[in-house]
Amino acid sequence: MNRRSEKASKHRAALAPFPEPPLIRLRYPVMLMHGFGMLAAVCRGGMLHPMAMRLRAHGIRAYAPNVAPYETVPVRAAMWQARLRHVLDETGADRVHLIAHSMGGLDARYLITVLGAHDRVASLTTIATPHHGTALADLVLEQPERVRTWMAGLTGRMSAAAMKEASTDFVRAVAELTPAYVEETFNPAVPDHPAVRYRSYAGRAGRGTGVPMSPLLRPLNHLLFARDGVNDGFVAVERARWGTCLGILDADHLQQVGLKLALRSRFDAATFYLDLVRQLAAEEP
Repeated sequence: MNRRSEKASKHRAALAPFPEPPLIRLRYPVMLMHGFGMLAAVCRGGMLHPMAMRLRAHGIRAYAPNVAPYETVPVRAAMWQARLRHVLDETGADRVHLIAHSMGGLDARYLITVLGAHDRVASLTTIATPHHGTALADLVLEQPERVRTWMAGLTGRMSAAAMKEASTDFVRAVAELTPAYVEETFNPAVPDHPAVRYRSYAGRAGRGTGVPMSPLLRPLNHLLFARDGVNDGFVAVERARWGTCLGILDADHLQQVGLKLALRSRFDAATFYLDLVRQLAAEEP
């Protein structure tokens, strides 16, 4: 047997009986909700699109719609409401599981309580959502007016280029993420609905953790650490806890959605989302 034949023979011998990914039996579809901004989102089809496709490979009816990246919670939540309606219509399901990253978690809470989607949501799991605000928003608003105006203009152009239907209200959206606004205005007006299960994860990396941090987030991580303590570059651990806290992820804000810029990071976003969905499946009635 020559070398080529031997190699082909070994390849055939290595075939698994069932090479496809194992199915995960989940009663309800999953809608992934992205957060503020759109870093690297366009080239990925959306911030959480790769995660949805990975879940679909396991038989999960997973969706990762896109909404206005630089808008306020009420505006984004109204867009999510339309996306939710599409998911329910296409799947024929009567409820969904929501998995929301960052600001998406505030959108989801508003969608459930204020827009009345509680009867269409089985559970909400948030990841690094600023449920108690983030001091990073304060830092942005403390910048000189010319800087804020420049940032608003830049995000407006980016948003318009990415989504024709997306309006932009950068400064007001950032103001809605400050600790003062979230704790004193948003949280009292948006209580949890008893019909929905609320769970959360926080994230940590960089200063005070020993967890590798994406170079892009290191300056923010240091500034936020001085004000809020251990954080993931955007949201402090203690400000992300809500409902039943399921744990703290050793991953920065970008790694949590699969943008792995810290080469030494051991966090595998795809595996995390798969495990999360398996947990949801195990808990379904």
